[in-house]
Amino acid sequence: MKNNIKLSLNAFSFNAVLNGGALSLDGLLEFASEQKFAGIDLTAYYVPGYPEVPKDQVLYEIKRKAALLGLHISGTGVRNDFTVEDATKRHKDVQLVKDWTIAASKLGAPIMRIFSGTQPVAPSNWATVAERMVGDIKECVAFGADHGVIVALQNHNDFIQTAEHVDFFIERVGSPWFGLVLDIGSYSRLDPYDEIARNVRHAVSWQIKEKVNHFGEPKDVDLSRIAEIIGESEYHGYLLVETLGPGDPHEKVRAFSESVRGAFGSNLSV
Repeated sequence: MKNNIKLSLNAFSFNAVLNGGALSLDGLLEFASEQKFAGIDLTAYYVPGYPEVPKDQVLYEIKRKAALLGLHISGTGVRNDFTVEDATKRHKDVQLVKDWTIAASKLGAPIMRIFSGTQPVAPSNWATVAERMVGDIKECVAFGADHGVIVALQNHNDFIQTAEHVDFFIERVGSPWFGLVLDIGSYSRLDPYDEIARNVRHAVSWQIKEKVNHFGEPKDVDLSRIAEIIGESEYHGYLLVETLGPGDPHEKVRAFSESVRGAFGSNLSV
């Protein structure tokens, strides 16, 4: 069966101008619609009031504007860190995920993206921290299931750096309401394309970036190889286009999204 794949714009591509006030959420939605994206991933950082969840009317107005522009809100996400030792701090981040899971449900976003964490952990202590983290993630996932939202862990080249690390969490959490936001630019230890192919079965969303991390060295992504890996998988859903680095994000997104469309061709549903 042909993959049912659509493109979504990751709001983080516009991080600097959104945070600096040069671009509004309305402007971002309009740009995504003009560029014929089927969806937009509205990272929660850019919703007024973050980390607090705003009043329902704020969320519903975003949802209404997106709908009128022909956009589906494909997901959202928060900044959390489950590598910290302080249980009180981790509990606050679990509650942050829960609060924004409810917001995701109200926005109509099926996926809540979370991170593992950024605290330095000795290799000898990785498994201990990971097992502890599984408990926090399971709590988030159970809450997501109760609200109809998939919780998805992004490999972000921090605590999680390899496909084996991803497999560990998918297997330990063991829920159909848990999956992977597969970040193609964040496998830093082994061949990134081999790692992507290993983890594609866990993907519920993606971060399609301009660069892969090839044994610690950034290299231009081979989009044809990414398209081949996904085409041979059973993945259906959104591919999130994310551009990083200097330059006008409008121009960068225009150019990169065209490259993605060219590489995937008829495999894209829209």
